[in-house]
Amino acid sequence: MTLSPVCTVGTELAARLHAAREELVRRWLDRIVARVAIDPNRVFPTDELLNHVPLLIDGIASYLEDPAEELDADTVVAKARELGALRHEQGFGPHEILKEHEILGAIILAFIEETVEELTPPCPPRELAACLRRLIQAVEQIRQATANHFLHLSAAQVQDRENRLRRFNRMVSHELKNRVSAIRGAGSLLGEDWITPDERRRLQRVVSENAEGLQQLLENLEALSRLDTDARHQRNLLLPSAAAEAVRQLRDQALARGVVVRIADGLPAVEVNAAAVELCLVNLLSNAIKYSDRAKPERWVEVTGDFHPRRADGTGGELVVRVRDNGIGVPAEARGKLFEQFYRAHDGTVTGVEGSGLGLSIVRETVESLGGRVWTEFPEGGGSVFAIALPSRREDDAAAAGVTRVS
Repeated sequence: MTLSPVCTVGTELAARLHAAREELVRRWLDRIVARVAIDPNRVFPTDELLNHVPLLIDGIASYLEDPAEELDADTVVAKARELGALRHEQGFGPHEILKEHEILGAIILAFIEETVEELTPPCPPRELAACLRRLIQAVEQIRQATANHFLHLSAAQVQDRENRLRRFNRMVSHELKNRVSAIRGAGSLLGEDWITPDERRRLQRVVSENAEGLQQLLENLEALSRLDTDARHQRNLLLPSAAAEAVRQLRDQALARGVVVRIADGLPAVEVNAAAVELCLVNLLSNAIKYSDRAKPERWVEVTGDFHPRRADGTGGELVVRVRDNGIGVPAEARGKLFEQFYRAHDGTVTGVEGSGLGLSIVRETVESLGGRVWTEFPEGGGSVFAIALPSRREDDAAAAGVTRVS
């Protein structure tokens, strides 16, 4: 039996699906939460996404209604791809996506089963089988669109991480080689009898400063290793706590250079990735301390923060953290290269400051790996501001920061 251009059974089932789409979405959400143990606010975290999910049901219904039509690529498939992008951003695994669509298919089939029993006259078996085949095809196309986009984004992420890893391996190898060579060279000369006391003290400083550099590099590596763990298992802290820990780590360095490090009142109490934010703040604060202006009677560094809530259309939303100082600043000609690997803005012009030029490039890599951005500001009164912005899309963040969503 060949279906007519318009399937009467399909038309009736499609109408029922259209009418019940909100209820079916609610069942889908409830089943996902119950079986996959995902927080309800995480499944569909924005009103925009929750509102477009019923379009998937509408697309399935339209596909079921008219055998001559294909699944609408401009709306239904596009929305399925958006769902794949969201799941990728949330750190889901492929098995969770498959389970999600398995649940969707089961809910729709159960609804069809209930509906068929109410049809009068009874549905012809061949027509019903044809409708069910199209129903399964529609669900499968949505699943494939979601999964394929998820896998595409995952593959791009893996490639990006591999490229970052290669670059970072080259940076670390270069730094380790230079530091170890300096320590070995100075250490071997310290054993010579002809070295004068002044030269001996200079060589001891070389050993000490390069050893401190190695220690800082190892701490950066340890922090970076924690960034690559699954997003669902990362340690989160409130921003004020992460900032306080970074300041604590640099207490001795600040004291030695007479620099006061302070955290501004009202720092947004928003949850952040502890390893990432501490790594960035330690590097930024350390630079500010190193390049403090010794000619000034008061030297200070301050951590401030602002939260910009997500707009009503679902766009925007970010946490901005700034490290400001009243130090020697940065020459105008050097400002465009600050975040490049191995670049040192004051190399050859400021003495007594050891460094590899890796710190700011690590900050940039870390922030960009989280979908954020970095930049610098140079106030007219002098000093420098280094800023990082991290994306934030959770309503809880806005509430914690004491702000409301803007239109």
